[in-house]
Amino acid sequence: MNRELVVLRSFSTAMALGMVLVATVAFKNNGHHQFEEIDVQRINIVEADGTVKMIITNVDKFPNGDTQINDRPTNADRKKRSGMIFFNEDGIECGGFIYDGALTENGHSAGLSLTFDQYDGDQVMQLLTTDSKQGDRRRVSSSLVFMDRAENETQLKTMEIMAELQELRKTDPSAARAKMMEYQEQGLVGGAPRVMLGKSGSQNNGLFLFDDQGMPRAMFYVDQENQAKLDFFSENGEVLYSFPPAPEK
Repeated sequence: MNRELVVLRSFSTAMALGMVLVATVAFKNNGHHQFEEIDVQRINIVEADGTVKMIITNVDKFPNGDTQINDRPTNADRKKRSGMIFFNEDGIECGGFIYDGALTENGHSAGLSLTFDQYDGDQVMQLLTTDSKQGDRRRVSSSLVFMDRAENETQLKTMEIMAELQELRKTDPSAARAKMMEYQEQGLVGGAPRVMLGKSGSQNNGLFLFDDQGMPRAMFYVDQENQAKLDFFSENGEVLYSFPPAPEK
């Protein structure tokens, strides 16, 4: 009897291993699979050579901290959010789509952002909406923004500079500001919004133009009283001309 049990157990084990082997080979030989539904925390889209081209992820699996992708560090201080991250042929991050939203103690806070980066740099185009409510007061801002970035900017150098300035601010804030200006003059860091189309934080809807320092220079918008306005500003933010002119008092 014991001999028969040993034989049966051996046979069962062999059959199980055989089924696993057949299933594994079948999946390897057939590169196309169909699913009606799948639950997953993160998906990495990769090329044949292993280069990650896109990540679709939940909050917990969002890459930051010490995580490396394509042998490059990620932004250690970036908040974890659900969404997607894009990478170019060189394995460098080049944009993404993130979103969040939750109730707060006395309202809610939500946002959505779709960004596209310049090569090896930060975002030059962003589709952004924010929605916050505190008590009875709700503020929604939605816009399409185009930005200038530093000419010599690279992601790795920017991380290095930001870490250096963060440490310097702890002991000498004025030296940190001076160092930041030095890096900006070298074209290594910095950027400014140049064009915004949408609803501003002051709840005006229109087209907003900025100079290379990010200062507003012209606005064509409809204000909260449904009045159409055209404003021009100096480099110091002073109103040069408004149409229609403000009524004389």
